[in-house]
Amino acid sequence: MSSAKQPLEVPDPILGGFHSYQRVQTPRTGRVLARWLAALGVIVVLAGFLPWTQNIRSYGQLTTLRPQDRPQTVPTTIGGRIAGWRVREGQLVKKGDTLVEITEIKEKYFDPELVERTREQLEAKVAALEQNEGKTVALGDQQDALRAGLAVSLDKARNKVEQTRLKVNSDEADLRAAEKDFAIAQQQLGRQEELYRQGLKSLTELEQRRLKFQESTAKLQGVENKLGASRQELINSQLELTSLGADYQDKLAKSESERRSAVAYQFDSEGQIAKLRNELANLRIRSGFYAIRAPQDGYVVRALKQGIGEIVKEGEDVVTVMPIAPELAAELYVKPMDVPLLSVGREVRLQFDGWPALVFSGWPGSSFGTFGGRVAVIDNIDSQGLYRVLVTPDRTQEAWPQQLRIGSGVYGWALLDDVSIWFELWRQLNGFPPNFEGVPTNGGKGEKGKIAAKEDKPVFSDEEETK
Repeated sequence: MSSAKQPLEVPDPILGGFHSYQRVQTPRTGRVLARWLAALGVIVVLAGFLPWTQNIRSYGQLTTLRPQDRPQTVPTTIGGRIAGWRVREGQLVKKGDTLVEITEIKEKYFDPELVERTREQLEAKVAALEQNEGKTVALGDQQDALRAGLAVSLDKARNKVEQTRLKVNSDEADLRAAEKDFAIAQQQLGRQEELYRQGLKSLTELEQRRLKFQESTAKLQGVENKLGASRQELINSQLELTSLGADYQDKLAKSESERRSAVAYQFDSEGQIAKLRNELANLRIRSGFYAIRAPQDGYVVRALKQGIGEIVKEGEDVVTVMPIAPELAAELYVKPMDVPLLSVGREVRLQFDGWPALVFSGWPGSSFGTFGGRVAVIDNIDSQGLYRVLVTPDRTQEAWPQQLRIGSGVYGWALLDDVSIWFELWRQLNGFPPNFEGVPTNGGKGEKGKIAAKEDKPVFSDEEETK
């Protein structure tokens, strides 16, 4: 017991006079511990001046940068019944390979010769249209013939009117001559009767004169009748000339009506032909939808429908295909207060689930099993209070493992400024944000993580960078 304890080497001038103080001894272990604690304290103080890389920690999952590289569900364009599967889950398929075959369920498409019958209807309609075009041409020729016949008939009728008018003039001249002859015969008869009463003329001569007078009277009456008939014939020829135009106009109107009906039928037939062509094209395209084909090269991940004979609706998903060799990206979610600290091109360190790693977040160069990345996209809208950030592989550093799969978890931290450890502890205790002075140059941390304080470069997403 006495060997483990020693008296004080330098007695205290004040307490040395006390008996109890003189009996107190200091253990050697305590002195050693005190020295170790002092040395540790010095080390801790010195370590506080060591550099520390500030970072933004976040967790997410693996996805792809391009939408076409993500798992794709293949729907059916038309409704139908599953007739047979041509692939199995996990099978590699090429673009255009048949995945599933379906059969028709709509009764209007049951006819196996529907495409051929529709084509025959189209050909028949086209032939009918050609014949109708011939009818239209014939009706046009008929109208031309009617117009030519009208011109000839009008000339003929005009000639007949003129001929009848000349005949009337001739009959009027004959009438004037017959009237004069009648007047002379009447005067001669009067003188003959006077001479007969005086006994100068015989009864025979008187009767001869009376006979001539009767002949003149009959001639005058015949000429008057002939003139009346000529005038009536002139009126009839004029009426015929007038009615001739109306008659031909009626024929032309009827022919024009038939021609317009033929033209209307032609337009209607052209519309029906266009409709039949559209229907025929739709049927041919629809026949190609009976085989659901792979939209791109990939692996069949999951069959969303099972068995044979199951009914699928129009636009319903049938199978999921995972594209080959997708361009992977880490989908991380950060807090709104950390978004201003990020920029496109900033360096990020990633740790993947299932991949062994030894992480020192403040000393990324000392970490093991982490992989480099660069910020490629920063969303402009939040998702349930967090902002999505897409990180792509850093081509200048080690490649990401080939065993990674879309959907696996990933832990990442974006590297910011280099500060002292004591400053980082002080910031964490006070809840202050990381040190931020500007946007990094050279697309990342710049030279050893320093920030360009004078360069006020805005933060863009990859879409805005492209613009």
